[in-house]
Amino acid sequence: MSIGDEHDQRPVAASSPTRSALTLVPTPIGNLDDITVRSTKVLASVDGVIAEDTRVTGRLLMHLGIQRPLIPFHTHNEHRMVDQLVARMRAGERFALVSDAGTPGISDPGFLLTRAAVQAGLSVECLPGATAFVPALVNSALPSDRFVFEGFLPVKKGRRTRLEELSTEGRTMVFYESPHRLRRTLTDLMEAFGQGRLASISREISKLHEETIRGSLADLASHFERNEPRGEFVVVVSGVS
Repeated sequence: MSIGDEHDQRPVAASSPTRSALTLVPTPIGNLDDITVRSTKVLASVDGVIAEDTRVTGRLLMHLGIQRPLIPFHTHNEHRMVDQLVARMRAGERFALVSDAGTPGISDPGFLLTRAAVQAGLSVECLPGATAFVPALVNSALPSDRFVFEGFLPVKKGRRTRLEELSTEGRTMVFYESPHRLRRTLTDLMEAFGQGRLASISREISKLHEETIRGSLADLASHFERNEPRGEFVVVVSGVS
């Protein structure tokens, strides 16, 4: 596809839900209405749904009125499951791969299976859909024409080194963080980038208590000293000027 093709506004005729051996299906990060019509059709048509947490995916399928076999695929079993799933796809089965929320393969176990399927010569496609960092980046009011996605920082080994490397990064930086590490991360970011660096924090995107807070890193750290961090967070930090 050429660059110009991305802007082609001609309507695309509907096709069969999927003919790929493996389809990566984004799932809602909050509001269940964020699921796309195409994603719903794929989930209803495949031989099985490979899920990070079958309980979470089971609730989504129940909401959609879909019944399909659920196959657990997470950090504790992914290495031993990959070969088995590739063999089943080679035999003709078609699967959808989902994470608990958002696009599979971003900060979750989906990457290993995607790579193995491609290396095996199987057809793989990824549907467009929900992901947390794009709305957080756009809503940050920081430059979004060029950015770098960092995901979760290393918890221990390599954390300080990575932050030192990013201290001269000129692009806007996007991080994921959990509530119990958010305060520590803000402290580490201030040490690496300075207290005055502009940033934005979004939490519970597309959920009832969605919130975005903007200001300097010091402002954000002060806010979360007064308020207990709750939910899942996307931290957006401006690049060095």
